[in-house]
Amino acid sequence: MSQHQELKKVTTESLRLMKGKGRKIACLTAYDAIMAQLLDEAGIDLLLVGDSAGTVIQGLATTISVTLDQMLYHCRIVSRSVKRALVVVDMPFLTFQISAEEALRNAGTLMKEAGAEAVKLEGGSVFCNVVRRLTDSGIPVMGHLGLTPQSIHSFGTYRVRGKTEEESDKILEDAIALANAGAFAIVLEKIPLELGKRITEAIAIPTIGIGAGPHCDGQILVTHDMLGLFTKFHPRFVRHYANMAEDMLTAFRSFSEDVQEGRFPDAHESY
Repeated sequence: MSQHQELKKVTTESLRLMKGKGRKIACLTAYDAIMAQLLDEAGIDLLLVGDSAGTVIQGLATTISVTLDQMLYHCRIVSRSVKRALVVVDMPFLTFQISAEEALRNAGTLMKEAGAEAVKLEGGSVFCNVVRRLTDSGIPVMGHLGLTPQSIHSFGTYRVRGKTEEESDKILEDAIALANAGAFAIVLEKIPLELGKRITEAIAIPTIGIGAGPHCDGQILVTHDMLGLFTKFHPRFVRHYANMAEDMLTAFRSFSEDVQEGRFPDAHESY
């Protein structure tokens, strides 16, 4: 691509065109300014301000207790730090489940006060009324099916979803319903690759996989996972592109030793 094309703003329409052209969509999570700037500069198409901030930033066991105010905080930082990527923000638990009107107020706040360009919500056809209400009001919605972390206590396990014929068919039906309700894309998490392929072929909107196989229209990972920063668990679908936790530990230990031994600062680092 030319430099002009690379800098062209990514929009929901851009993602639909990418699917039509067979151009895969690269997505990662972002929570702070420096990371957002680097991801944008690297050409990542979509930045998700994920409620995964609860686990990788706050040290929580799940995403359930993440609040709307916390997502507003992270989204403000990310949205003002990028020029090209589409900025999508997660709607936290209980910010869209109570009613479509409450979902509209909360999504509108994320758009108006935090600069989000779209919102993502978890769940299937039961939330189609919410998707319609938001999209009718000018708020783009990304769906999320398969393993949905906000429902982890209901699932009781992080196992692969959609392995049975019944569950597989339900996820496919939910994907079609969300697309018909107006969603511009759907994240598919931790489902068999053949189901990822079926869904991708069945709907006109892009599918973004995370543990859903190579047939999806795009892929997303939690940035802290792919950098090797978050080391509490390593699911099969995470590829480590760096080992930054080890590199950072080495740097921190070297700094500590240099300070303790009087090697830092030296004459060139002093005034």
